[in-house]
Amino acid sequence: PCAVACCRTGVKIIQNLVEGIGIDVDDIMRRLRRISEETDLGPSSKAIYEEARKRQIPVRRMDSQSLLQLGYGKYSRLVQASMTDGISCISADIASNKHVTKQILSDNGIPVPFGQLAYDMESAISAANEIGYPVVVKPYDGNQGKGVTLDIGSENELKQAYQEAVRYSDIVIVEKYIKGKDYRILVVGDKVCAVAERRPPLVIGDGIHSIKELVEIENMNPLRGNDHEKPLTKIKLDNVAKAVISRKGFDENSVPAKGEVVPLRENGNLSTGGTARNCTDEIHEYNKQVAVKAAKLIGLDIAGIDMTIEDISVPLSSQNGAVIEVNAAPGLRMHLYPTEGKAINVAADIIEFMYPKDRPVSIPIISITGTNGKTTTTRLVGHTASLMGICCGMTTTSGVYVGKECILKGDNTGPVSARMVLSNKNVDMAVLETARGGIVRKGLGYDLADVGVIVNISDDHLGIDGMETLEDIAHAKALVIEAVKPEGYSVINADDEMAEYLMKRAAGNIILFSRSSKNPKVLDHMAKGGTALFVDKSEIFIFDGSKTIRLIKIKDIPICFGGMVECNIENSLAAASALYAVNIPVEVIRKGLKTFMPDVEQNPGRFNIFDMGDFKVMLDYSHNPAGYKCVTDFIKKTDAKRLVGIIGMPGDRLDSSIRKAARICCGVFSKIYIKEDNDLRGRQAGEVAGIFYDEIIKGGVSKDDVEIIYSETKALETAIMNAQPGDLIVMFYENFEPNVEIIKNYIKEKEKTMAEAVLTKTAG
Repeated sequence: PCAVACCRTGVKIIQNLVEGIGIDVDDIMRRLRRISEETDLGPSSKAIYEEARKRQIPVRRMDSQSLLQLGYGKYSRLVQASMTDGISCISADIASNKHVTKQILSDNGIPVPFGQLAYDMESAISAANEIGYPVVVKPYDGNQGKGVTLDIGSENELKQAYQEAVRYSDIVIVEKYIKGKDYRILVVGDKVCAVAERRPPLVIGDGIHSIKELVEIENMNPLRGNDHEKPLTKIKLDNVAKAVISRKGFDENSVPAKGEVVPLRENGNLSTGGTARNCTDEIHEYNKQVAVKAAKLIGLDIAGIDMTIEDISVPLSSQNGAVIEVNAAPGLRMHLYPTEGKAINVAADIIEFMYPKDRPVSIPIISITGTNGKTTTTRLVGHTASLMGICCGMTTTSGVYVGKECILKGDNTGPVSARMVLSNKNVDMAVLETARGGIVRKGLGYDLADVGVIVNISDDHLGIDGMETLEDIAHAKALVIEAVKPEGYSVINADDEMAEYLMKRAAGNIILFSRSSKNPKVLDHMAKGGTALFVDKSEIFIFDGSKTIRLIKIKDIPICFGGMVECNIENSLAAASALYAVNIPVEVIRKGLKTFMPDVEQNPGRFNIFDMGDFKVMLDYSHNPAGYKCVTDFIKKTDAKRLVGIIGMPGDRLDSSIRKAARICCGVFSKIYIKEDNDLRGRQAGEVAGIFYDEIIKGGVSKDDVEIIYSETKALETAIMNAQPGDLIVMFYENFEPNVEIIKNYIKEKEKTMAEAVLTKTAG
């Protein structure tokens, strides 16, 4: 949030300078500082975040608070401040319930201060009398030392302490005051990682300034901030502090003598202004065992054990000490930034506990982009990986999938969808269709991929988001192969005119693919020991840097229709390259290519052909000139007696692209229905259809053979109604499901009619 605010402020400053408007720098800095204080990660979360980055563990902030996701897919973990997803809700609740915590510890032989619950002032006084002064009063379920008063020696002091405690909880705890030093022991897993002696906040008199002024001076210390934003917290002269100094015979306006120490609290919580001394090397082994045992009894994997004891280097069993509290989300500031002694990198201990050296941190990530074929390639990769029992998380134009389940329908090819897959603990491998729009507007939804694939680059989306040339598009999509791990792979189409440009920008190792074994780039790449996939005599081969491996014949790949769909040969090469890069065995890749069908179950909306009886209908999502050419090149090779086209394009495409698609249709379709998308994308109704119509008529098509029907479902129904035997109706759709429903209803009605005819004939 702060970075975004800074960028927006920078733009506003430039605008003001251009317009000659004054700039209040102080006001700007105050506002940005406030945003930073409110939204930046606190010291504990920031330390864990930075340590994860140091260990090259993917990490991202999940919200505006402190929730972090570490790792990807089935290896992902959540941590909030120092609380991990490894503990149960019950354990966290117990830790926040001081009374229950004490009962559990006491039942297991760990010394705790004797205490009672008080539900009103009278019961608090009664409890204190029974326990015997001095006592401690604290909220039943408080935290950070709020509402806690120590060393209460009289009924009047008790009443004040009670009033402070009930500000935070209706029930209070009255317990025996244990004299000693306040130690925080950080337990991570099975070991003690750090120990700090917490000291209450204080000021030292100079004979000039009042206590209030001395506090204000100390709060100017750059190490002190609000709440947890800095190593130390600002000291507050609240009711508790005023009560403490009152017992010493002062008030906030008193001027202590030079050198006189004035304690402002009994407890040393950093959140109330305390300081800390590192004493990790001093703790006795027995006290370590007690701390670890206490954490395990409550069910915490990371815990802050508060122990009051005269000397941490002497066993608790030989002193009149006790475990005071067990904290489920202990702050790390006192260990990371002790006021006295060396800092302990406890964040490293937490990261090591969550991700031991031999534990993977990420699933394989395959990111696929390009102008055409992204969805088919993504689905083909996911289908093939699933043959090995791998649960793939996929983002596609039709939805987000985990295995075979669609968890979110719609066009989901941006960073938000990618993060959805990468945070799902059921996912073994992520296969992400990565669209241009998401890249340009919000970047990628991951750090680095194992494999980045660019299927092709063509002149789609020109004039959108600053994309004015083919190189602009290549520049944007190249991010997918730039954000690849050093040991990963960039898969590039060697037949594409932007191939050389992309190869210069690729990270990791490069795999080239081509529909020709004679491609000069492929030959040069193989001569240098590079990996490549290519077609030779209608068969796909893999060159692994030293030897050539037969993969599959084109005729055995269903989506290639015997080699007639050249763009799907390209998609098959891209998918096989990506699969080979993540070590999927060749025999599995072969099986995947053989069993991936161009139907509504496995590849909906891409070259789906429906047998309507004496004619056929094909639905395809092509929405740019390159896609139109691929489809028309295929259908011209079929045995259809007549080709009928239902055509249209999204309104945000350039007029020149719409005209180019229209020209491709001329000479291919005997009958043309022009429709428009429901989403006009900034165009006027009829505008796109008008461009298509004018260009088609200009291309020599008779007006009698061209009809404008704006609704694509009406256009399909009309084409089916007017279909002739041997027709192939090709529809470039916007919305898949409504048109499939029309086709299925027609087939169902026809089958019903035929069945009734047979029954009638049999009855006759």
